[in-house]
Amino acid sequence: MKEYRLAAWPELKPPFDRTAYRRMLSDLSHRFMSVGMLIEASSLRRSEVRGFLDMLESRGLLIERDNDLVPDSQFWSLRPLGGWLRRAISSAPHGR
Repeated sequence: MKEYRLAAWPELKPPFDRTAYRRMLSDLSHRFMSVGMLIEASSLRRSEVRGFLDMLESRGLLIERDNDLVPDSQFWSLRPLGGWLRRAISSAPHGR
């Protein structure tokens, strides 16, 4: 599963100048987020979130990583604890 984080804050032009997109930028500036997490936080449709991420990526404003350690769906019912728990698990030293 891919996760994204904002590398630099862009100036938003229509159609991306709405509050939902600014909210996603804020979330992406603080932590890595998956498409599912962005959909939940913004209340936008998957196609709108993907379009926004594609625009950011085309401008070189996203940092991308693969995170296959913990499936997103296991933690949706634990929000906001799930987000913290997921970050703690993924940053734990390996080999313990």
